[in-house]
Amino acid sequence: MCLAGVQPAPTVATAPAATYSNPLNVQFGDPYVLYTGGTYYMYGTGAGANKGFAAYSSKDLVNWKREGQVYFHDNKNGWSDPNASWGGAYWAPEVYEVKGKFYLFYSAQWKENPAKEVENFRIGVAVADKPTGPFIDLTNRPIFDPGYPIIDANVFFDTNGQVYLYYSRAAYKHPVESEVADWARKKGWFKGIEESWVYGVELKPDFSGTIDQPVLVLRPPVRLNDKQAEWESRSVTAKEVNRRWTEGSVTFKKGGTYYIMYSANYFGGQHYAVGYATAASPLGPYKKAANNPVLQRNTAKGGTVTGTGHNSITYSPDGKEMFCVYHGRTTKTGDERVVFIDRMEVKDGRITVFGPTTTPQKLPSGVKEASSN
Repeated sequence: MCLAGVQPAPTVATAPAATYSNPLNVQFGDPYVLYTGGTYYMYGTGAGANKGFAAYSSKDLVNWKREGQVYFHDNKNGWSDPNASWGGAYWAPEVYEVKGKFYLFYSAQWKENPAKEVENFRIGVAVADKPTGPFIDLTNRPIFDPGYPIIDANVFFDTNGQVYLYYSRAAYKHPVESEVADWARKKGWFKGIEESWVYGVELKPDFSGTIDQPVLVLRPPVRLNDKQAEWESRSVTAKEVNRRWTEGSVTFKKGGTYYIMYSANYFGGQHYAVGYATAASPLGPYKKAANNPVLQRNTAKGGTVTGTGHNSITYSPDGKEMFCVYHGRTTKTGDERVVFIDRMEVKDGRITVFGPTTTPQKLPSGVKEASSN
């Protein structure tokens, strides 16, 4: 009922949010973002993809729409084994636009496995006419076979036209002697420590193979008094697992300096964290940064985020702000990996990541507040 002389309150349109909060509503591990044609596309591990990879799209880096599965293992040139361990291990996809085509680099279990290795990961590349696929493998085999399992492909296009592939040699059957391994052995915790190392190698321009031999770029510290040893060994010193990781790398260049970000520690644990190193050339030698790690769990400071890692890099729509895109876990999400985006900067040769955050943050610069998918 409306009483005489009393007017109903006018309907007020809800103002669009001027902020966003992490985590985003995307359940990816190893997130990678491509920006093309005014639209962002995100690829990653999981998100309900069946033996392959799914994608999401966004105009603002915040609101994401599922585009469905974009890569299927059983395409005409598929080389992987979907029945191998970890469901075929379809991991860490990254997509690059080159001359109007889109190339997806990814890891999976190779079906050519005469020794029946549990971890027989290799890296392949598939191509599509659109960022949403369908992606078809370039050939019916991985890009190359270094003789050991490899994951986490990242491709860097240098300003001189050369192209480099970075990857992580899996820790599987790769025991390495170090003072950390000696320490764990004396504790009676582990008989040995396996390690994963990051390598770089030049790619042929058509991605059909590699040029020359891979170069070791990054590995865990050998000595306990190395300033990087404490944070890169936390999965061992916490008695979590008998492995140390160097993986999930991403390389970029600013001001003549090459930067490589990488993740250390067990990806399934709370200590997963990100550091970086710098060099004067794409294959190094690289020097790890004094301010590592630049991204790690915040629970020690009263936060709710753990397992922060395997990042990629993107920019705001106007290109003025740099963002670190990564996965993590919160008290609420439990073991589910979810996506975070936080601002980062490179200043005077030093990387700073302003995260992990879960409180409201300003929208990326260049985003119209009314933007929505």
